[in-house]
Order: sequence, then C-alpha cells, then structure tokens
Amino acid sequence: MHLKTCVRTICLALACVSAVGMAGPPPLPRLKLDPARVAVVGLSSGAYMATQAQLAYPELFPNAALVAGGPYGCAADQLRLALTTCMKGVPAVDVDALVARALKRSATGKIGALKDLAHARVYLLHGKDDALVAPAVAEAAARFYRQLRDGTPGLQGMQVRDDGQRAFAHNLPVAASGDDCDKSVAPYLGHCGFDAAGAIFAQMFGRPAQAATRARGELRTFDQDALRPGGADAFMADTGYVYLPPACLAGKTCGVVVALHGCKQNAAAVGEAFVEDAGFNRWADVYAVAVLYPQTRASFAPLNPQACWDWWGYSGADYDTRHGVQLRWLVNAVRALGLPARH
Repeated sequence: MHLKTCVRTICLALACVSAVGMAGPPPLPRLKLDPARVAVVGLSSGAYMATQAQLAYPELFPNAALVAGGPYGCAADQLRLALTTCMKGVPAVDVDALVARALKRSATGKIGALKDLAHARVYLLHGKDDALVAPAVAEAAARFYRQLRDGTPGLQGMQVRDDGQRAFAHNLPVAASGDDCDKSVAPYLGHCGFDAAGAIFAQMFGRPAQAATRARGELRTFDQDALRPGGADAFMADTGYVYLPPACLAGKTCGVVVALHGCKQNAAAVGEAFVEDAGFNRWADVYAVAVLYPQTRASFAPLNPQACWDWWGYSGADYDTRHGVQLRWLVNAVRALGLPARH
C-alpha cells in the first residue's frame, strides 16, 4: 500500500509539473490607473498605430508620441499609398484632405469625439537621416495635428511638439553612444547619445523631479489571446509584456504608456531588446507609469511578413476606426489593466 501511495503521489506531482509547464502566460494584472496619465507611443508602424489609437479612442489615449511616423489616415486602405506617399513622401501627403476626412469620421462616429483631445499632448520625433520614412512624411504628421488643433473649436489647448532636427536614422535613439545611430538595423535602437524615452516621458507627463537610473520594477509576460475582441483574430502574438514599476507593484495610483514596436522589432524578431533596452522602464519608475508592450505577429495570409502594426488595411478596411480589430484589442488591453472605459 505504501508503494502504491508513493507511486500515486509521484504521478500527481508529475501531472502538476506538466500542467504548469503547459500553462500559458498569465493575464494582465489589475492596477489602479489614473486616466489622465495615459499615453500611446510608437516607432514607425507603431507610430502610425499610435496616431490611429489616439484619433479612434481619444477618450482613452489623450496623449501620443510618434517616432518616425506619418499622419492619421495616410494610407487610406491602400498598400500602394502606404509604400509611396506615406513612406517616401512622393506624391506628397495631402494634409488638408486627411484633416477633413478625420473631422468627417469623428462626426459620423467612426473615430472618437475630437473634443476629448482638448488637452492632448502630441510629440513627433524623427531623424534628419531617416531613409525609410522620409522626414517630409513626419512633418506632414505635425501639420496634420496643428491644422486639426487650429481649425477645430475647443482644441486650442492641444500641445503639438515637432522634434525633427536631430541626426539619426530610422530607429529609436537611446542614451548610450555607439556606431549605429546612422543605421537602421535590428533591434532598431540607435545608440545616439539621445534618450528618446526620457524625452517622450517629459513631453507626455512633464519634466521629472529626478533622473532615471536603472529599472527596479518587474517585466512580466501576459496572455494576449485572452484579449481578442469578441474572439476575433487581431493578428497578435500569443504573449505580450508589461513593465510594472515599484509604485504600481505597491498598489499606488499609476499612469500607463502603451509602447508599440516597429516592423521587425517584435519579440519574435529581436527577443526582449525593445521591451528591456528602449529606455522606457527606467523612466517608468520615475513617473510611476506602467508600460504595456503589445506584440504583433508576422503572417503571410494576410500579408504582413515583418510583423508590422496594421496601418494600411491588412486586418480589414476599418483598421483605423473604432471598429478596427487591433484597435479594439488595445482597448481591451488597457481596460484589463485597469483603465476605465471613459473618464
């Protein structure tokens, strides 16, 4: 009997170990979030996605930082436009038409109520040496926001900062110096001696009271499949990342930054380089802000081999509206993290 009991106990233990090994990543933790301290930031395709999130859901994403990205609605569900006008700037971006289209979409409810951008902060960072997304395209994004602000009653309080005179290529500059600032190579973190993450946090939330040192919080994985809107495939990877600074871990009220990687910069392509080394986590500690790092996945049907965010329509014609599947996924993610539906 004792032998049978031991065997049964060992088998149960092995079953438990097997079950743990097969278990997927955990859900997002529930935090106490301040809806006034929310920002969405992104590089390249992530920058296009950031402006889509802000315009489609301004009540949730009042602040946005775009690194090497163009204006909202640029591609108009056409890959041809995405690869020409919206990357090379030829033919030139028609900013007037894009602003008019955004206003019409807001009036019909396809995107959010623009009054929710009354106190928005928008930071546009792009390098003079960017050969992938032309500086003229990023400048068009700055003009888009300025025209939207200046031509829409109630939006005069929107802050728009265009930072486009720095010498770097198509990457996210980091504080350390090196020999890749003028290149666009994996993991697309240019060692330029400029801390883009620090500049982004300062533009989104004001100047810090102290300098950032090393990150002292926790970087965790979470289950992205659990956030599918209505079960629909949002073309996301199985696992995402979230960084929790000490203040959030202690149950204090926190802000949240949604950090969107660029094409070929997801974890499947560059490992944890972006989520660990971009610089956001250090500043998250200083500002008491959680950082959500969603991860897309590469696919050939639909055609998205570089794991870009959808800014031209591979997920459907409504990709940049409140009905877009990736945008609804983002809404599910920030709500799961603790952000109220409205504030």
